Amino acid sequence: MLKSEQLELGAFASLAFGVVGDAMGTPTENLEPEQIQEKFGWVETFEGDGTDDSIMRNLIADALIATGGYADADSWATEWMRQHKEIFGQKVGRFFPSVLHAAAKLRYGDAPRMIATGNMPSSSSAMAIAPVGIVNAGHPRAAAAQAMELGSLIHVTDVAFCQDGAAAIAAAVATALGGAATIDEVIASASAAIKPWSGRDMRQLIETALELARTSNDYFSFRSAYHKRFRRAIACDSRETIPATLAICQLAGGDPWKAVTYGANFGRDADTIACMAGYVCGAFSRDEAAVKDALKSLPAPIVERERSLAVRLVAVARQKARNEMRSWQPLAG
Repeated sequence: MLKSEQLELGAFASLAFGVVGDAMGTPTENLEPEQIQEKFGWVETFEGDGTDDSIMRNLIADALIATGGYADADSWATEWMRQHKEIFGQKVGRFFPSVLHAAAKLRYGDAPRMIATGNMPSSSSAMAIAPVGIVNAGHPRAAAAQAMELGSLIHVTDVAFCQDGAAAIAAAVATALGGAATIDEVIASASAAIKPWSGRDMRQLIETALELARTSNDYFSFRSAYHKRFRRAIACDSRETIPATLAICQLAGGDPWKAVTYGANFGRDADTIACMAGYVCGAFSRDEAAVKDALKSLPAPIVERERSLAVRLVAVARQKARNEMRSWQPLAG
């Protein structure tokens, strides 16, 4: 695990660049790359503090803090109920229908383990999962397992591959915060976190996307080729967004600002792709001055909000690690 100040920097950068990606990709969401070019040119500015991606992330963070880092699907559902106005409030129009339907089922008395039945594929758990990577910093397997559990609140059975997507992003963040030397190591841990049999399709899609990124001349040729080969019926399907996110992290060389701008200009589910790329590459950040410079256009209150949340999540991560070390001590001899 990174030293304390580096760990807090990476956690802060992961959260903050996630918000930046969410906000920067908001005006380009559901547009084609050509439409983005025609309407905006190259998007590299943003307004606001994010959409449903950031709201759902905050609900996961609150569940993790409330449970000392051991949040499960019930814990996340509890926060949905306790803070239902966050979902059904001013930004209700930004939420994917599956989340709104699931949240409504909770309010009408359905058990958390039942509300995901029949949901469409989406990235609604993966786009919120960064706090799980933070509280499991340096332990990608634990991050992936917890992400799979939390993702079951929204995705089960025939769309359980969306849980794979959440596991991949959580593991990547945990690996980055564990002191990974290269962005390739971070990306490799994302794929390795996915079950080799049940998650075989997602693993193959990620590898194909990474190979496409490696053999493309530049970002634009990659983007064009990706849209020809990876589209799904629903733009936010994790089988489209997760491979794109990890390939963008590779193309950006781990640079969080490049990653969020590449995501925001990608089209389709641009805000979520940019948000997740920001999580991963932000967690990989090691240069505080570069992070501050890249985030200089983020309003000060939001910077402080994200920094405060990062500090709390890192504290949970450290206490969770201490608790588990004590639990295992008798077996360690």
